[in-house]
Amino acid sequence: MGLGGDLVALWEVPLNDGVHKVGFEHGTTTGRRVLWVDGEERVHHDWMFKLVGAEVFEIGSTKCVIKIEPIGGFSYEYSLEVNGKSYKKFTENQSKILKTWFFPHFGSFVRVVLEKDTLDVWVNGKKLDTAGEFVDDGTETHFDLNGQPAYIKAVSSGNRREGIIHSLIVDNAVIAESLE
Repeated sequence: MGLGGDLVALWEVPLNDGVHKVGFEHGTTTGRRVLWVDGEERVHHDWMFKLVGAEVFEIGSTKCVIKIEPIGGFSYEYSLEVNGKSYKKFTENQSKILKTWFFPHFGSFVRVVLEKDTLDVWVNGKKLDTAGEFVDDGTETHFDLNGQPAYIKAVSSGNRREGIIHSLIVDNAVIAESLE
């Protein structure tokens, strides 16, 4: 983040193209506000008379709002809304619709994300072209991973609560899911 000593909030926002770090600096005597996304300064106000309010910004096409509210004296509460939802609600929802694998592949780490609601596949922040195929026990979504054949297999768990089980297979090896 920045070099200022007024960092008051830090969030990690999971999106299909990666987990983005959002930092917010707030000088409670000067009103100074600095907003960082992935280490890049997005908003900078040096002097503001209004110490409370909101800062609106985007991460890609995702709308975000940091709300600054007083909680007594010269203390403030900072909250993040993502696409109109509280940070907590948004991250809970993302954990339901995104399936993520993070693993070493040819000397570097690769992040593969399946958007379960659209069946889009993202690798290191880039949406890939895929080919879907019905198989005896479910479906397979095939794609190329750095010249290697890969696919995500979707099979029924047989349990309504558990739902569909997604597995990533790269070069005939099953890759363990990551918890982001």
